[in-house]
Amino acid sequence: MTPGSAADGVEQVLRILEGRWKLVILFHLFGGNVLRFSDLERVIPAISQKMLIQQLRQMEKDGVVRRIVHHQVPPKVEYCLTDWGQALCPALDALLTWAGQREAMAQPAPE
Repeated sequence: MTPGSAADGVEQVLRILEGRWKLVILFHLFGGNVLRFSDLERVIPAISQKMLIQQLRQMEKDGVVRRIVHHQVPPKVEYCLTDWGQALCPALDALLTWAGQREAMAQPAPE
């Protein structure tokens, strides 16, 4: 991989994950969780309905989230991660570990 192709790859990843709520949505869907739209609204109370819809549609278009429509009355729509979306879990865990190291590195060494 060249520096140029690596930079292009980073840009593509950031485009897929950009947005204030996408990572929060992903964390709620990790581990094979299948959640209805109303469940996602409940577990992420600060997100507006419009924004949740936009973020889910973008992630579905990018192949990260699968939308499952059950044709019944009333309509039932569920969301889960695709296999590709689920494969993102270790990378995000690594980012959390990296972020957690900030505090440990900022503390002075014992004398």
